[in-house]
Amino acid sequence: MLVEQTLEKLSAMKLSAMLAALQDWIQRASKAHDIDPADLVGLLVDAEWTARENRRLTERLRQAKFPQQATVEAIDYQHPRGLQKQKMLEIVSCRWIAERQNLIVTGPTGIGKSWLPCALGEKACREGHRVLYTRAPRLFEDLYRARADGTYPRLLQKLAKIQVLIIDDLGCAPLEASDRRDLREILEDRYSVTSTIITSQLDPTHWHSFIGDETVADAICDRLVHNAHRLKLHGESMRKKRGMNTGGLDPATK
Repeated sequence: MLVEQTLEKLSAMKLSAMLAALQDWIQRASKAHDIDPADLVGLLVDAEWTARENRRLTERLRQAKFPQQATVEAIDYQHPRGLQKQKMLEIVSCRWIAERQNLIVTGPTGIGKSWLPCALGEKACREGHRVLYTRAPRLFEDLYRARADGTYPRLLQKLAKIQVLIIDDLGCAPLEASDRRDLREILEDRYSVTSTIITSQLDPTHWHSFIGDETVADAICDRLVHNAHRLKLHGESMRKKRGMNTGGLDPATK
């Protein structure tokens, strides 16, 4: 009777993983060796803990909105593109996130500068960080709409709280005056508080050309570049090479 009541209470408390683990233990109890009560409790708690952590990870990955599946374990170090494994191991450790630093990835189209941030973002999610991926044009569109419908302050507040914000394809088009102001506001809120990943075809030394206003460009670069890790990719397009080998394009090299 006591066991049945325990099972009912676990179900009522929505401790589904602990419930399943206890039911499994009961079914195997006649065949298993005696287990210390403290060890049994530990096994049940571990089951519930693992299930909850997995649910949290699934939710973080959903909220991150990655456009493609990528993991740091799948990084290709064989293709010659200036990717140094020792430096990548340092970045993969996520210490730079704990230290509130930034990451800038530059290089030509097809070299993997969008795929790598997704892989690093996925690793950050596994480490318990909140991540959001967005392309620069989409980010500015969202901010424009937020300003029109009165949700602009709330959106800025949301972006400020994201522990790792990935802004992909910055500089693919010249920034409008409102875009410059928005980007500066975002980076001002995040400076020395959270981490930002920027990808661009242009090196930061050329960012003034698409930002457009020298004063604002100085402010943006100052909040991004001086405490940023740099990944300068170069070489032949991975998308082109793999497309020729397989007869199609490989989305993992965007």
